[in-house]
Amino acid sequence: MKAIILSAGRGSRLLPLTNDRPKCLLPAGARTVLGNQVATLSEAGVRDFVVVTGFLPHKVEAEVAHLNEDIFGGEAHIRTLFNPFYKIADNLASCWMARGEMREDFIVLNGDTLFELEIAKCVLAGPISNAVQVTVDIKDDYDSDDMKVSLDGARLTAIGKTLLSTESDAESIGMLRFCGEGRTLFTNQLEDMMRTPEGVESWYLKAIHALAKGGAVINTCSIKGMKWAELDTPEDFENVTNLFGGAD
Repeated sequence: MKAIILSAGRGSRLLPLTNDRPKCLLPAGARTVLGNQVATLSEAGVRDFVVVTGFLPHKVEAEVAHLNEDIFGGEAHIRTLFNPFYKIADNLASCWMARGEMREDFIVLNGDTLFELEIAKCVLAGPISNAVQVTVDIKDDYDSDDMKVSLDGARLTAIGKTLLSTESDAESIGMLRFCGEGRTLFTNQLEDMMRTPEGVESWYLKAIHALAKGGAVINTCSIKGMKWAELDTPEDFENVTNLFGGAD
């Protein structure tokens, strides 16, 4: 299984913490956010990583070189892919840039999502018949910044931040798995959306929403009660520190 990590953005809402480094290089416990992601996924069995870079790519490349040495003993299990359009495009474009890496089963995740080992194991253990699988958390309520999900049983029927409270059954944590025909469904949808005027301004979960609305079966993996966090704001950074520890 391959992991594609979308880490092109700067993280402007985290300024001044991201003045001189992308948010994927902020500390999260003993490692950076990126290091934490790679270490956790590798412990769950992932051995091939592609990191999509953008803001200050040389710093991410240096971290990747360090992680290849530190985690994999010098073997090159992690590669980078530069997205030169990161300043003007949202993460749908980063996925589109990485479409050549999607010829085998893969996980895609946001570069600002932290998670415990049990989540990684849960995602990887899903049935192969789940061609497209979205990882979701179930909470008591959802706010305007949550990537909300509508469900019919375990099947996703809609996803987006603008879903009404009455339509919101779960929250996407920004980690998806694609197997078999799911890879083709996703890459074809990326291609179709990138050919539209609004393509570069779209986030990749809009592709999932479009597939669901088009009748594709989008399965979900619930990680209710497990530990995870996203990193968008200074308040999120404080939460990450509380959950995963601060810098040594």
